[in-house]
Amino acid sequence: MNEGLIPARYAKALYLVGKERNADKELYAVMKRLDSSFVEQPGLQATLSNPYVSDSDKESLLSVAAGVSDNSALFADFLKLLARNRRLDMAQGIAKAFIKLYREENGIYEVHVVSAAPLAPAEEARLKSLVQTHLKGGSMEYSSSVDPSLIGGFTVSVGNERIDASISNELKQLRLNLISN
Repeated sequence: MNEGLIPARYAKALYLVGKERNADKELYAVMKRLDSSFVEQPGLQATLSNPYVSDSDKESLLSVAAGVSDNSALFADFLKLLARNRRLDMAQGIAKAFIKLYREENGIYEVHVVSAAPLAPAEEARLKSLVQTHLKGGSMEYSSSVDPSLIGGFTVSVGNERIDASISNELKQLRLNLISN
């Protein structure tokens, strides 16, 4: 069966139960922490795939990775379900699918800006404002980083779309135009 289909089904089920119990926003935060833990700790997936690690240890590890307190019964029950169905090793895929589903359902766009140098607060506020006007009423989760290889300018990524207003891109386009002539 498709590796992407199974996590999506678990994510949808968790989302629906979370929404029913008014815990969808809390679960979204939990899933974001869990997903970032997989990025920060590359050995986490290997541990979950290891058949010699007990399911209870895997559940505890995932709870810690998600930053969940002992009073989150819904997440604990979900981990028990995954353990029962031998799906604990799909936790990262489920977290990613949950995040994607939550964002789609709530009109949240992930916006990432990469600039050649740190943006001044006024420039960043103006850029955020410009991006917000194009989101058609949705909200955004904004992040930024610096990449000196852009030489100047910036790139803006909104979901799968990317706007490249960097000098390195302009030089690349100029080079391609000169080569083609």
